[in-house]
Amino acid sequence: MSLIPPPGSIIAADWHRCADSKEYFSKILRKMRRKNFGLLESPVMPPHVAVDTVHYKIFISGKSGVGKTTLAARLAGLNIPNMHYETTGIETTVVYWPVKLRESGRVLFFRLQLWDCGENALRRFDHLLPSCKEQVDAVLFLFSFTDRMSFDDLSNQIAKWTGPSVGRVVKLVVGTKYPFVNVYTVMLPT
Repeated sequence: MSLIPPPGSIIAADWHRCADSKEYFSKILRKMRRKNFGLLESPVMPPHVAVDTVHYKIFISGKSGVGKTTLAARLAGLNIPNMHYETTGIETTVVYWPVKLRESGRVLFFRLQLWDCGENALRRFDHLLPSCKEQVDAVLFLFSFTDRMSFDDLSNQIAKWTGPSVGRVVKLVVGTKYPFVNVYTVMLPT
């Protein structure tokens, strides 16, 4: 039986501001911008620095036009598309982030694989949603503050991700396109 950690964060929240984090962040940044990693690429550390990588698959769900592709691009440090286009299939984006564990002082890389699939593609092709659900760790349910219908559709989005076939998945509701704040999040119970 695994032990439950005490309340509070198990990672050092402000470690990215410390001098000893610079070596790790230099492997994911180039000219103060994130490096773009493909599905098979990862940050290369010197041989004397052992860093384990923890993998997470995150699916971004929401109606067409709520900002799924923009959110993935923003989290990855990529250029944000200036025109809306419907994602024609599944687009994956890989984001690495180094963290330091509070108790042991060990450094890990989080590898976040963001899956973005267009709403019309999900409706048209039955095999896409099962692929997105396979081994998923978290789902971000997006709605736009400028589109009431996207908020009303949240219950339909969440219903696709309930039941025994999904397992334990972290579910978050994310509001986009708010004029003053970039993102609001609400954690849903598992």
